[in-house]
Amino acid sequence: MFTIEEIQVAEAKIKSGADFPNFIQEIKEMGVIRNDVFVINGMAVYYGNDDHTVQSAPAHEDLLIEQQSNVEELKEALKIHQNGATDYQTFCRQVASAGVEKWVID
Repeated sequence: MFTIEEIQVAEAKIKSGADFPNFIQEIKEMGVIRNDVFVINGMAVYYGNDDHTVQSAPAHEDLLIEQQSNVEELKEALKIHQNGATDYQTFCRQVASAGVEKWVID
């Protein structure tokens, strides 16, 4: 079973959005089968087999999530983040502005 400490070690290797696929591969190898990240405060829940879950602490102060979603704004935020042009905090603010409540990786 994986621990939040093991996930945090893998997460510390992320320097930009371009590093994210390697992080996902690493936590999959640990046994993570799903990951929910809540944009409002950056808290993440990691799910494994046999109902195993671990949860991170909030990563930042609460953000305002826009009520109306904007797909084009989200696509642009993803594009520039995956190219390494924004840090995680900036990306979270941009997706909150685009109306994203959370993302699920499975």
